[in-house]
Amino acid sequence: MNSYPPIAEHGIVGDLQTAALVSSAGTVDWWCTPRFDSPSVFGSLLDHERGGYCRVAADLPEGAVTIRQLYLPDTAVLVTRFMAPDGVGEVADFMPPIDDDAPTDRHRLVRIVRVVRGSLPFTVACRPRFDYGRAEHTTVAHDNEWIMFEGPDTTLHLQASDPVVLSVDDGDAIGRVTLDEGETAVIVLTATAAGGKFPAPPQRGDVAAEFAACREWWQGWLRNSTYRGRWRDMVNRSAITLKLLTYLPTGAPIAAATMGLPEQVGGERNWDYRYTWLRDGSLSVRALLDLGFTAEAYAFRRWLRERLPGSTPSGEPLQIMYRIDGDPRLDEEILDHWEGYRGSAPVRVGNAAADQLQLDIYGEVADALAQTSDIGGVSGWRVFAELLDWLVDNWDRPDEGVWETRGGQQDFTYSRLMTWVAFDRGIRLATEHARPADLQRWTDARDAVFAQILERGWSEDRRAFVQHFRTDVLDAALLLMPRMGFLSPRDPDWLSTLDAMDEELVSDSLVYRYDPAASPDGLRGSEGTFNLCSFLYVEALARAGRVHHARYAFDKMLTYANHVGLFAEEVGPSGEQLGNFPQAFTHLALVAAAMALDDELDRLESGKPPR
Repeated sequence: MNSYPPIAEHGIVGDLQTAALVSSAGTVDWWCTPRFDSPSVFGSLLDHERGGYCRVAADLPEGAVTIRQLYLPDTAVLVTRFMAPDGVGEVADFMPPIDDDAPTDRHRLVRIVRVVRGSLPFTVACRPRFDYGRAEHTTVAHDNEWIMFEGPDTTLHLQASDPVVLSVDDGDAIGRVTLDEGETAVIVLTATAAGGKFPAPPQRGDVAAEFAACREWWQGWLRNSTYRGRWRDMVNRSAITLKLLTYLPTGAPIAAATMGLPEQVGGERNWDYRYTWLRDGSLSVRALLDLGFTAEAYAFRRWLRERLPGSTPSGEPLQIMYRIDGDPRLDEEILDHWEGYRGSAPVRVGNAAADQLQLDIYGEVADALAQTSDIGGVSGWRVFAELLDWLVDNWDRPDEGVWETRGGQQDFTYSRLMTWVAFDRGIRLATEHARPADLQRWTDARDAVFAQILERGWSEDRRAFVQHFRTDVLDAALLLMPRMGFLSPRDPDWLSTLDAMDEELVSDSLVYRYDPAASPDGLRGSEGTFNLCSFLYVEALARAGRVHHARYAFDKMLTYANHVGLFAEEVGPSGEQLGNFPQAFTHLALVAAAMALDDELDRLESGKPPR
């Protein structure tokens, strides 16, 4: 077994409250329970010796078996296939969706093993390590049928059907089984709170029914999608991934299922992404509505309204991220007992960037709330208006910026852009719905922001909008300028900015966020191109009328998806995926780029004029 498989060599399964990563070798090497942001039970992705894992794989020497992985169409059921001269077998992994708003401590990961041709031996190894590998556990076994691992806060039950034989190995579990064509075996992992009720033994008929129900649930959910464009498979996979990364009890999406995966292998840019960023979630609202997933869009907007007005440790009305239940406390600590993915240390849990001032979030929040006329009734409007009244007095401040750099505050152009968006959306809502508002102050502030961006955020030398007011460095976050309505996607100043980005930030259609050598961010090392920005670039090209260029860039980007259609945060120099995985923002941007391309290609093919 590869101690650290490539980040891209994983699929994700989940039950809408937590999720697990399964490598293409059949190893569950990441699972936090009972929530996305809970401590890990399996974490070998970040420390192959101390992290813990559960492997179900063909018991054959390396090189004697070919492995392939796929999803059942339009589902979150992951199938890992093992093909050898004497037989072909499969492991189907799924977590039954918990289609309930109530949080639960009970979560099940089901692994169905079957042989479809010949005969094949399988091995089972379950080595949990509770609380990020910091907590000891006790092990209890019964008649080779089940093994219970008791941690301080979580109990993990391992059960297997005949003919699997389980045994204890130094506090862990191992098992072996050989299946012939048509035979199946079931392995079930059930996580509960410490001392939780013991699950009933798995029966093949019941598990088969659960498997069918899970498949039908996902296919039924996806039928709500209204997308009928050219990239249906990739858009559907992105929609499923976004759903898997959303905590159903609150409607809050997380940025990614993992923490600590590096932006540069061996480097220090290793962050915890298992939280809800106001920016990411807010920008998802339009895409979800455009795809037809109105329930998900409205659920996040409800969660968002509950943050207004908020009480944050910094004293600001909002902070950039929260836990999935809305808790603003995300104290960052270093797990110095873990070596990190391929030696990428430090491994951080929590996120100190939550304390940063990033003024752009007020624009993204306002844009999300403005997507429909429902902003929470009279009380919701009052809170929103109070937020804009506060922003009138606070927009003209330096901040840390959208990329959460740790190199000091600046007057970031993107932050100013989004404060303009906040005032613009507030004025529109107040006017269209006859809401009470200090329109004159809001209008004056909006116009002042606009003038400041043109005066200080524009570089005559570069003929482009720049990252902040004291530099000529470019910033890919500004690719959102046309979408936000600050200027037309075919405005000469914007086309000039796009040309400058082509020269400085774009490498074979892959886009860097900024140049850290020219604009120091307070961190050592470098990073790959940012997948979010690469898809924003496609969208901007399409809207700018450079449709063929956009389509080629989009098709090239799709070649960087992994074998089951998933994207991490970044792409490295050799095309490898880097950073936390899978990243929701990337899949969100993929959806937006696909819809923009479809729209512009349809117009081009029909002879209609551009918008």
